[in-house]
Amino acid sequence: MLPEQASQAGIHWLYPGRQTYRRPIGGQQASRTPNSRTTRCTELNNAPAIDRLNSLLPLRQRQAALDPSLRDLHRAILSGFAREGTPLTRAQIAACRGIDDVDTALQRLAADDLIVLTPDRQRVGGAYPFTTGQRVHRVQVNGHSVYAMCALDALSVAPMFGTRTGVDSRCHVTGRPIEIHMQDIRVISAQPASPWIGIRWQGISGCAAQSLCLEMVFLFDQATAEGWRRQDRENISIVDLPGAVAFGAAFFRPLLASGADGCGF
Repeated sequence: MLPEQASQAGIHWLYPGRQTYRRPIGGQQASRTPNSRTTRCTELNNAPAIDRLNSLLPLRQRQAALDPSLRDLHRAILSGFAREGTPLTRAQIAACRGIDDVDTALQRLAADDLIVLTPDRQRVGGAYPFTTGQRVHRVQVNGHSVYAMCALDALSVAPMFGTRTGVDSRCHVTGRPIEIHMQDIRVISAQPASPWIGIRWQGISGCAAQSLCLEMVFLFDQATAEGWRRQDRENISIVDLPGAVAFGAAFFRPLLASGADGCGF
């Protein structure tokens, strides 16, 4: 399923502030009877949620504003995580076309929150969707195990790189395990069969990895998701698995849209 098809496939968001009506799969006329358990929400396609996330963490806009050498470096860092399971080394960064000073390049990318640096600020510690810090979300990709910043990030690796992944995580509420296997945009299997994803929207002060990302979580099923949302209806959105995959793909794929990077690894 392509991201732009998501709103036609029965995918729905439960979003702060309005009332929800679900569109059934197959294009039938949607019922106008509100679901009593999900009032004050609305069904949305992914565009409003992507706009909201871009207003908080505008990765694509920030990347586009970089000099070409830094833009290529950022793409190379992302590709390195997916290919090798680790960030580029300082020597690899120094070998990238147009990078005259490694520290200056790293500081520039970190200032835009395109990457996260290690505590000594000498090496790459993460680049959305990946992190070297231990998180509950683990992704198996190209024979390597890497951590993802959040639940949405974990689901985004397969469509971002057009590859196969396995995602292991836990429900934020119950602690029960969640396992998802994907090939590009397609979910091959999921256990449980229908996990949901929740986002507690909040402003970002400094680094999103230490704020917003901590509140983008897996939830075991729709009932668990709706229960979590009731804690803070004004700020929490929940979405089913197909919607979350389409959302992540639409947000992250543009970071690699031009293809090759300038590092040649």
